[in-house]
Amino acid sequence: MKKILFLPLLQMPSGHHQVAEALMDKLKNHTANLTVKKIDLLSYTNKSLEKMISNGYLNWIRYAPETYNLAYNHFFYIPDTKRPAFKWYQPLFLKKMEQLLQEEQPDLLVCTHGFPSYLLSLLKKKGKCSTPVINVYTDFFVNSVWGKTGIDAHFVPSQQVKETLSKRFQIPKHQMIVTGIPVHEEITKVSKVHKTQNGRPKILIAGGNSGLGGIRKLLEEIKDSSELDYLVLCGKNKKLYEEISSWKLEHIKPVPYLSSRSAMNDLYEEVDAVMSKPGGVTVSETLHKKLPTFVHSMLPGQEKVNMRFLKEQKLVFVIDQEQPIEQQLLTVLNNPKKMKEWEQAVDSYQKGIELDCQETLVETILDVLYQQPHSAAPEVIRTSAVLQRAGAQ
Repeated sequence: MKKILFLPLLQMPSGHHQVAEALMDKLKNHTANLTVKKIDLLSYTNKSLEKMISNGYLNWIRYAPETYNLAYNHFFYIPDTKRPAFKWYQPLFLKKMEQLLQEEQPDLLVCTHGFPSYLLSLLKKKGKCSTPVINVYTDFFVNSVWGKTGIDAHFVPSQQVKETLSKRFQIPKHQMIVTGIPVHEEITKVSKVHKTQNGRPKILIAGGNSGLGGIRKLLEEIKDSSELDYLVLCGKNKKLYEEISSWKLEHIKPVPYLSSRSAMNDLYEEVDAVMSKPGGVTVSETLHKKLPTFVHSMLPGQEKVNMRFLKEQKLVFVIDQEQPIEQQLLTVLNNPKKMKEWEQAVDSYQKGIELDCQETLVETILDVLYQQPHSAAPEVIRTSAVLQRAGAQ
């Protein structure tokens, strides 16, 4: 039985885990005689280290977001040869990655975070890894940490990223396929117009799980809403859920943690628009559902970079924190011209995706899985029919 090992990073909930789980479920639902497994290299290396890094990251973006943003831009956008910060711990993680591969004996590696991809690329260069590797990018951009050499396939979020990887890193187009940021297959496409029974548009507010991103300020303002209803996705933030419940307001309802993507899909079906931070997976889901998305705030680092792409492509609407929020929502939702322009932007983005169905994504993964091991030159691979078609575009 073939084994596919998925490699996100850290244990805290993130898009890296959501995308890994979405692909794992696709494979389990559409194939047989296949083992899929997900491992966080940091926890595998040292659970205390992983916990320290996770807590440190959350505290850094909570209490010093600007310094985190500066550090992110410096660290993740410099060439490999100029990244001395990696040097001291590289041997430790390379050794642990080799140990993990020896223990698990995977037939395919799927990276949903740049750091495992970086380590595997180094092992490929050293001739210490012959297992095929797929990079699955979980944001609307690719930072410089992701491994490039020796990677068998790249599942990229957009045509723009495909062009960037081709021009900056000379990655052959036949090794790349535009998948968008993969969403769970239970998040279905719909074409219906969202209508609420009482005629009041309903807005889903996401981003309450971590308590980051200024959501409390946003909620305080909409307490006096007169024309819109709100569902607030609280996730595992019990304190936020209890606080909103205590308000006993008819137009603001908290939503607890949802254990299934099907339940999340039902929630999307219920609303007319979404207010969110520009996380890769969340926005990918709202684009998939064709739900107007309003960005109310963003975390430093990845979300700021995502925001640049989303604004340039006119895929989201940006909330001005200094202006009345509800009026901004209504101004857009009630403006046929603005809505038409947004729909055209979404259509243009979706037309750039080179897969026509869930089964094709599974087919592409299986094609890489069943290819022959690398020769001495790691960049030479036998590409799948799907990748060959994508390379021609």
